[in-house]
Amino acid sequence: MTAPLLLARGLAKAYPTPAGAVQVLQDLELEVAAGERVAITGASGVGKSTLLHVLGTLDRADAGTLHVAGRDVFAMGEAERCAFRNRTLGFVFQFHHLLPEFTALENVAMPLVLARRPLREAHAAAARLLDEVGLAERAQHRPGMLSGGEQQRVAVARALAGSPRLLLADEPTGDLDAATGGRLQALLAELSRARGLTVVVVTHNAALARACDRVLRLEGGRLVQGDSR
Repeated sequence: MTAPLLLARGLAKAYPTPAGAVQVLQDLELEVAAGERVAITGASGVGKSTLLHVLGTLDRADAGTLHVAGRDVFAMGEAERCAFRNRTLGFVFQFHHLLPEFTALENVAMPLVLARRPLREAHAAAARLLDEVGLAERAQHRPGMLSGGEQQRVAVARALAGSPRLLLADEPTGDLDAATGGRLQALLAELSRARGLTVVVVTHNAALARACDRVLRLEGGRLVQGDSR
């Protein structure tokens, strides 16, 4: 059998509070196959974003193991983990976090520029990605000149700049109206199929969850089978 692209075993995470530690994740298990799209749902404040940050190596679990693309990410040093994250993972958040003083093209190219790719090469790659998300004609527009849906598509293009194997999305449609969110949902599905991209998405959007291959629900610090109806 092919090894899963993402394999989490026994993940635990707690946060200290004046009233004592709050256990957010507890003995959590997750396997995601290459090319699979998995939705994680759950009540507000249950720890879905915390889980995504741990899976994306942006935060460290208190216990457990995490393997991504065959690598034990918790065993890496900080510099190695950062380099691995930049090569292997892409992130899309509810709020796009585009740099307002730069054009769409420059925002998408930024990860490649920071990776010391030649500027001409970075801009050419960014132009191709903007075309892929249907925004070729908006390449020279700054974020303030784009609609919310267009800004989120720019953020998706930026997340793909490093050709990641795993895309982690935290409420990517949460700041969009239903119609615009639907278009973003269709875009993510198409990109996953075209690129063989593995996607883990945290969402309250029932339509986005239903469009995924599996729906899981975070309850009591663990993942259980979710309702995909």
